[in-house]
Amino acid sequence: MLVLLLTTLVLGRFGCEDFTKALTFPGRITGAVLILVAATTLLGTFAVLDHWFFHSFRYSGTVALIGAIAAFCTNGMLMLKIWHDGDSVFYPALLGVLMLGSGLAVVVVWRTSIEIPAPKRVAAALIISSLFAAANFGYQNLYQPARRGARPIIKLTMGDPVLKKDGKAFSVPVDIKIENHSDMGFYVLGAEFHAMGERVTLSPEDRVRQQWRTDAKEWQKFQEKNPLSRREVHQAGELVAAQPWMLPGFWVDANDEFCARTLVQLPINTKYDQVALYATASLARKDQLGLEQFKFNGYSWENRTKIPQWVRGQQEYDSLVYRTRVHENNAIDEHTMDPRNLAVYWKFGAHGVSVQASITRNGQEERQSGVEGEKFASRYGLVDAMTGPIERTLWDIKGKQ
Repeated sequence: MLVLLLTTLVLGRFGCEDFTKALTFPGRITGAVLILVAATTLLGTFAVLDHWFFHSFRYSGTVALIGAIAAFCTNGMLMLKIWHDGDSVFYPALLGVLMLGSGLAVVVVWRTSIEIPAPKRVAAALIISSLFAAANFGYQNLYQPARRGARPIIKLTMGDPVLKKDGKAFSVPVDIKIENHSDMGFYVLGAEFHAMGERVTLSPEDRVRQQWRTDAKEWQKFQEKNPLSRREVHQAGELVAAQPWMLPGFWVDANDEFCARTLVQLPINTKYDQVALYATASLARKDQLGLEQFKFNGYSWENRTKIPQWVRGQQEYDSLVYRTRVHENNAIDEHTMDPRNLAVYWKFGAHGVSVQASITRNGQEERQSGVEGEKFASRYGLVDAMTGPIERTLWDIKGKQ
C-alpha cells in the first residue's frame, strides 16, 4: 500500500506539471497518461485496504492488481528514461525501489484469492493501455528528436544607393528578413549584420598557380573568404559596419517572418571597390526549451566579468556576453537534470562578426567540450541561420565624384 501511495505522489506531481506546462503536445499527453496512472494507483491503494481488511467490494483484489501492474510498468519506464537522459541519482533510485516494491505487490496480490471479471477484457484493456503508453513514449523520445532539422532562412536585399546632399557620402539601404516556414517557433539567441569593405585590383596579366596557393593560405587567417581569380587580386575584407538586428530573447513564430532595415554609409571617396553583406542568427526551438529573460553579462575585455578562458583567448575578437537560465520542455527533465545556462557571445573584430551560443551545466562554462556542446545543441534545437556574402560593386557610385 505504501509503494502504491508513493507512486501516486511521484506520478501525480510529474503528470500535473506536464499536463499544464509541457511545451509540446506529446508532453501534455504524457502528463495526462501519468495523471491517469496516478489515479489508477490511488484506487489500487484503497483497493488493497479493502481487499485485506474490509472485503466490502467484490473485485477489490482485481483493482489492486491492476494498480500494482500499472505502478510496476510506469516506474520502470520512468526509471529507464531518467537513467538515460537525466543527471539525478535520487529519482532513478527512488523509482527503482518503487518498481521492485510494486512488482512484489503484483506477486503478493496475485497469490491471494482474487476474482477477475471477464479476464479477456481486462487483459485486453491492460495490453491496449500499455501499447498506448509505449507509443507515446517512443513518439516523444524517438520520433520528435528525429524532426529537429527545421531551420529558418535569412534574406538580404540591397536598395539603390542614395547620395548625401553635399555629395561627399552615400548610403545603401539593406533589408534583412528572416522567414520561418516550419510548424514550430524559434527563440532568437543573437543576431548580427555586418558589411565588409573589399579592395579588388585587376592584374594586367594572368596570375600563376603559386599566387593562387598563396591566396588560399591567406584564407585561414580571416573569417570571411575571398575567391580565387585569374585577374582579380582580392585583399582581406575590412569591417565597415556591424549591428544586431534582433534582440536576444525575441522569437519568430511558426510560419511567420520578421523584417528589419539598416543603412551602410561610406564616403564617396572610399578606398573600397565593393561591399559584401552578411547576416546571421543563432536560434533555438521554442518547443525544446524555455528561457528566462536575457541579461547582459559584460565585455570580454574586462577582467571583472566572468568570461570563460576559451573566449578570452580569441585575441582577434572582442565579445559582448549575454546569459540566461534554460528550462526543460517537460517536468520530468526539469526535476531530474542539472540546471543549464545559456551564454551568447556577440563577437566582433576587424575582419568579421559572428554570434556563438553555448549551453553548459551551471558552473561548468570553463569545461565546455565539443561532444557535449553538440549533444546540447541537438537536444535543445540550437540552429544557426545565415546568409552572405551578398556583394555589390561600388564603381558606379564612386564614378559620380
